[in-house]
Amino acid sequence: MAKSEAKGRTITIGITGASGAIYAQSVLRLLDVDPRVSRVYFIASDAGLRLLSTELKVVAADPKKLPSLLTGSAAKKIECLPNKDIGASIASGSAPVDAMAVIPCSAGALGAIAAGIANDLLTRAADVCLKERRPLVLCLRETPLNRIHLENMLRVHDAGATVMPAMPAFYYGPKTLGDMIEQFAYRVLAQPGLPQEKQYRWKGKP
Repeated sequence: MAKSEAKGRTITIGITGASGAIYAQSVLRLLDVDPRVSRVYFIASDAGLRLLSTELKVVAADPKKLPSLLTGSAAKKIECLPNKDIGASIASGSAPVDAMAVIPCSAGALGAIAAGIANDLLTRAADVCLKERRPLVLCLRETPLNRIHLENMLRVHDAGATVMPAMPAFYYGPKTLGDMIEQFAYRVLAQPGLPQEKQYRWKGKP
């Protein structure tokens, strides 16, 4: 058994300025209560912090309190890291991180990651995942898409990332907005090997 498996998984979650802060909130809540996860690093860009304020009305004078405000719990396993701290542990490939998701991922963040412009902690952590061949899930939230967006999606895909646009599904008959958000969050977490028991799974029809 690998050392990370014995101690529990370590996941990095990044949030940028694209719409969809509620997706990140759902993912963080799920990770917070998942016994398979021992540590979560959380990074928000400046635009991501503005998004949290605009869409969720979540503002923290002390960034360390941001995880608990988002999850509604003590969030003891979630550590909020300043995006300007490019010397943080996860900026190095030697840090024991198992996977990363950027949710939502703006077209700007996608472009920076695709070009290898790691000029802040979020994009550097994503770059580390690519170079170390670790799962990186980019939940792009942009529409319509121009040629640059499409080419950047292909570039990160070819570099090893999973491009997973924030597209809720309807085939399972969601009754509420919360149903759609949670089911998308379940599918995001399935990508780095953290499948959720409540995820809907299509069984086909006779």
